[in-house]
Amino acid sequence: MAVVKHTSADINLLARLLRAEAEGEGERGMMLVGNVGINRIRANCSDFKNLRTIPQMIYQPHAFEAVQKGYFYQRARESERRLARRAVKGERQWPAKFSLWYFRPPADCPQTWYNQPLVGRYKLHCFYQPTGKECDNIYNTFA
Repeated sequence: MAVVKHTSADINLLARLLRAEAEGEGERGMMLVGNVGINRIRANCSDFKNLRTIPQMIYQPHAFEAVQKGYFYQRARESERRLARRAVKGERQWPAKFSLWYFRPPADCPQTWYNQPLVGRYKLHCFYQPTGKECDNIYNTFA
């Protein structure tokens, strides 16, 4: 059962994002990007209030470098669609399990990003998860 409502077009869109943001980091790296995206829809807090759909999450202004910089053009392949379906079904992996932010710094991961603590790094991306009561919903288990 999905934790986020979606259509086949949404799966293709999410799959394109996974590829554009993290293709060089393999399947796990792309899955972690999917985790962050689905977490943003479910969290309804911080910079991610009122995001209800995959397109809203992906096209949120300034949210993803791939969308901003124009390399969000490649078509989705079946391998990325499989990962997108796993993400919308609620599969989460560390360090993105509860993360709402990630980015690729030129060097070491800063200990905080948008005032949120570093959870971990996977290859070139650093992951950050919320603290405090505002974003408690992100820690809810999926039904």
